[in-house]
Amino acid sequence: MAFSLGSVPAALMATMMGVYLPPFYAGKLGTTLTAVGATIGMVRLTDLGVDLLLGWVMDKTRTPAGRYRPWFLAALPVLWISLYQVFNPPADADLGYLFTWYILLYVAYSMLVLAHSAWAAALSGDYHERSRMFGWMLGVGVLASSMLQATPILTHGAIKPADPGSMSVLGWVMILVSTVTVLAAVVSTPERLAPLAHKQRTSLKDYLAIVSNKSMLRLIGADLFLALGPGASAPIYLFFFHESKGFSLAAVSLLLIPYTGAGMIGAPLWGRVAQRLGKHRTVQLAAVGYAITQTILMLVPAGLFWPTFLSMFSVGFCGSAFVVLVRAMVADVADELRLNTGQERAGVLYALVTMTQKFGSSVAVAIIYPILDLVGFDPKPGAANTPEAIRGLEMCYVFAPILLVVIGAVCLIGYKLDAQRQSEIRAALDEMESRDFDSAQEGLVGAGENVAPAAE
Repeated sequence: MAFSLGSVPAALMATMMGVYLPPFYAGKLGTTLTAVGATIGMVRLTDLGVDLLLGWVMDKTRTPAGRYRPWFLAALPVLWISLYQVFNPPADADLGYLFTWYILLYVAYSMLVLAHSAWAAALSGDYHERSRMFGWMLGVGVLASSMLQATPILTHGAIKPADPGSMSVLGWVMILVSTVTVLAAVVSTPERLAPLAHKQRTSLKDYLAIVSNKSMLRLIGADLFLALGPGASAPIYLFFFHESKGFSLAAVSLLLIPYTGAGMIGAPLWGRVAQRLGKHRTVQLAAVGYAITQTILMLVPAGLFWPTFLSMFSVGFCGSAFVVLVRAMVADVADELRLNTGQERAGVLYALVTMTQKFGSSVAVAIIYPILDLVGFDPKPGAANTPEAIRGLEMCYVFAPILLVVIGAVCLIGYKLDAQRQSEIRAALDEMESRDFDSAQEGLVGAGENVAPAAE
């Protein structure tokens, strides 16, 4: 449980960066949606190379505390600085300010997500246990995100994530909560140190094995489109529910509670379903459910809070399967690659899927915002938008995500790394590790025998 608390900072950051910060800066900077979307898109695309570099360095790291745990802790000071700057912009902040500090915030996010995910993969090698573990991680993150959405209730309206006046205090809250949860995870959970691989030198062939692995290629494609779907709706969430559905800013924040909170129920349940159907088939089933529930959401009449509440829960329930099961599947691919190459590459693999998440969200915001500009939507508070602009907003929010998520499900057709195959891989890895350990012991004994005569 304490280890799962490490998911809290990234969950809070994802919610704020995906839903609240883009509209906040669009209003504060007084520029077009296209300019803000392009800037955020450039930030995320620029940061993609950082993920691979971090993943590679993490895999190379060997300390008594582990490979990934030290990096998880090192993310804290980077997070403190970037959160303060992003949530407290000066009056004369411009697109350059947004670009600079958003990049640093994404570096902190990458350090947290990559280190925590690879660390979790190292804690267990069991196919089903990984689904359960990543389910707990997502569930705790979802709880934290739900608490963020509930701040209008918890603070009696003093703090509202959708209110620009609440940004500064939210930044300080995130700094405090992130510090406590990161330290709790680091102190409570030692990292399982994998034995030294029998093959120590890394060659170009090893990296080609990563990018040419069929299972990983399917996961990257699926993860990209499964990120693009919800990613297309996140930056226009405030606009859709405020302008199209007619809810107040306080109600808009509250309606995210069932969406994110559904993951607390959905993540463990989807994990149980995966034990029967397999992870990839469960993701496909959840994608079909997402398409159906997203369509129902559009059909709910404007202004009806509780029907919309239930619809948001159903969409969030289906969407909660995507991240948790894909991350668990990446851990299985990491085992396959370690067996084939003799190298630990979990950090690089998680960097690849983190890149797809960032690329998906960057493409989404960089495309959706210009479309809203094209249909004449005005994001400024209190602006009067035409029916045509509202209709364009609705099409972007509801139907684009459906198409993208369905494509993501199609990418997993033909996926072969199921529970039986993963069990065979783990058995072979256990045998290899035992063999390497015995060889190391024999080497130590031999060294001791050679030294003994010299001591005499």
